[in-house]
Amino acid sequence: MALIPDDLLKISYLWDVSDNDPLNVNSPEFRELLIRLFQNINQIIKAVNGKDSGYYFESEFINGQTFFPLAGSPTPRNVIRKLINFGALPNAGVKNVAHGLTTTANTIFTRIYGCSTDPAAQIYLPLPYSSPVLANNIEVSVNNTNVTITTGANFTAYTITYVVLEYIPA
Repeated sequence: MALIPDDLLKISYLWDVSDNDPLNVNSPEFRELLIRLFQNINQIIKAVNGKDSGYYFESEFINGQTFFPLAGSPTPRNVIRKLINFGALPNAGVKNVAHGLTTTANTIFTRIYGCSTDPAAQIYLPLPYSSPVLANNIEVSVNNTNVTITTGANFTAYTITYVVLEYIPA
């Protein structure tokens, strides 16, 4: 996707509006200075609002990502992020942790991902995890009430697990 040049922040701004009396608030030069100031502030606001924020909270947070508008609507759809502190991975089984989200048939998840840590061995696994050994795969899924992690082997040594949910609300 190409960036639109107006959405990029400039490295330097020109503020020189020459006038013999810069404190004259009625001068055309002072008005020009204010116009440039407001335009620059607007560019900064647009750039900040359009960035993907690096905040990961256990509460819902609008992360700055936007998806295309639905047919008939001019408004892009905001993406919300929520971090789930999942705890330890299960021993060759299934573990559910409630996510606390209100979902409907129109809720769209855009990303489901995470990481798990074995602090004693200092081993870190991305989630979901794909292994050439079938029993070592780790599946992550979400339904209307829970985040579910399914393991085929004993991963209980991985006691710190974070799952990130990013979704477009209904």
